[in-house]
Amino acid sequence: MRKKSILLTCFSIFVIVAFLTGCAGLMAKPTESNFKAPVVTLDSMEVAHAFGYWYFSSKTKPTKGKPANVGAPLDLAFTFNIENPNSYPVLLENFKFSVAFEEFELNTVSTNAAQWIPAGKTNQVLVHAHFDVRQSLLSLLVTGGFKLKAKKTNAWAALEKWWTGIPKYEIPVNVKAGAAVFKADGIVKVSQFNATFP
Repeated sequence: MRKKSILLTCFSIFVIVAFLTGCAGLMAKPTESNFKAPVVTLDSMEVAHAFGYWYFSSKTKPTKGKPANVGAPLDLAFTFNIENPNSYPVLLENFKFSVAFEEFELNTVSTNAAQWIPAGKTNQVLVHAHFDVRQSLLSLLVTGGFKLKAKKTNAWAALEKWWTGIPKYEIPVNVKAGAAVFKADGIVKVSQFNATFP
């Protein structure tokens, strides 16, 4: 009886191992030809923090601390969907994009927080983009002067419009030149993406 029980147990283990080996064989191995670039889409954008519109020059005496050129901060949180069309998991290694208010690029943000996306599944990535009036003013004066003049406006008017309109979701915010780097078994793919919200 004991011999029969041992044989039955050995047979059961053999069947389970054979089944698991067969299932592992069904999963495709990543190759250059079958590795499809995952699809990145913007799911939503949230105004995480907004503190109104204000700017103080270094000539203004502060209540505490030292004088400086400072402006109101603005924090936007972007949520992206990442769809893995492959029959094997892929590793998101790097995620980067630029942010433009209307068509004026003001910031480039990235994250190196790696994550695995299972086969045939969709994960989400949350990335915060921080702005402030001072840095945005400098960026506009360097890169957007002629474009602002062509629109018959100036940097100060544009900044006030954005800092008062974006918290109400009245101004289009553009994701530009997005690039996400994926790896699978040493093979690398880059997915490019752009989006506008709302």
